[in-house]
Amino acid sequence: MRLVFAGTPEVAVPALDALLASGRHEVAAVVTRPDAPAGRGRRLIASPVAERAMEAGIEVLKPNRPRDEDFLTRLREIAPDCCPVVAYGALLPRVALDVPAHGWVNLHFSLLPAWRGAAPVQHSVLAGDEITGASTFLIEEGLDSGPVYGTVTEQIRPTDTSGDLLTRLAFAGAGLLAATMDGIEDGTLKAVPQPAEGVTLAPKINVEDAHVDWSAPALRVDRLVRACTPAPGAWTVFRGERLKLIQVAPAPERTELVPGRLSVGKNDVFVGTGSYAVELMWVQAQGKKPMRAADWGRGARIGDGESLGG
Repeated sequence: MRLVFAGTPEVAVPALDALLASGRHEVAAVVTRPDAPAGRGRRLIASPVAERAMEAGIEVLKPNRPRDEDFLTRLREIAPDCCPVVAYGALLPRVALDVPAHGWVNLHFSLLPAWRGAAPVQHSVLAGDEITGASTFLIEEGLDSGPVYGTVTEQIRPTDTSGDLLTRLAFAGAGLLAATMDGIEDGTLKAVPQPAEGVTLAPKINVEDAHVDWSAPALRVDRLVRACTPAPGAWTVFRGERLKLIQVAPAPERTELVPGRLSVGKNDVFVGTGSYAVELMWVQAQGKKPMRAADWGRGARIGDGESLGG
């Protein structure tokens, strides 16, 4: 088939690579979000998908909105048979959805209908799911509600961060998306409507959502830290400034600390929660680089009775 691939962040690059390597389909162009300011100088930087497409010599389309007439005109000129999508980052209007004969097929990082929305991996970690996966589905105008072509499953490990899990899903999902294109092309794959039951939503997790509540149980604190790593980053307050929490570890043997109370040893730092304590493993103080929590604790000279959380 003749394809136009839509995607923006690094997590979409493995799928683009899989389609380029398949040898069965032609990636005629890539659609991605416009260049965005990044770094201290706030220079405009092309998306990872745009960079990969340019390396491969593929035409790159960067519409401000996918309903822009210039973009729609060019899309019709390219005349794709299908448009595979991975984390493009903009809503596609009906006028764009109608262009390819086989529609736009999205690779979504959950087992639909679970975790429809912008942050499925973060919510699956936060909820304590043991299994997640990726799904390919035909995009409709509803939120991740279209019929499903295929799925792959992935176990969530006890120490997985969202970043760890998303990296594995990006590569497993790349193979699924390529296989979905093959099945659509040869007519052996039909999309199946999603069941009405089992729908859960996964809205974007913002900075305020990542604020740790130390009265919550230790397992909830651990899941929040892992779900928010690498972004937006779980945090708390210490001496009036934000302290980013990069890694914690539940410590069920420490039950004596009240929520938020710090206990600093020579080589460890514990903090109380609503159940038992967690050990702080890696933290990042405001204006500092990430460091081991024990080094931070020694440097901060934490006194008896000090707490996290303000």
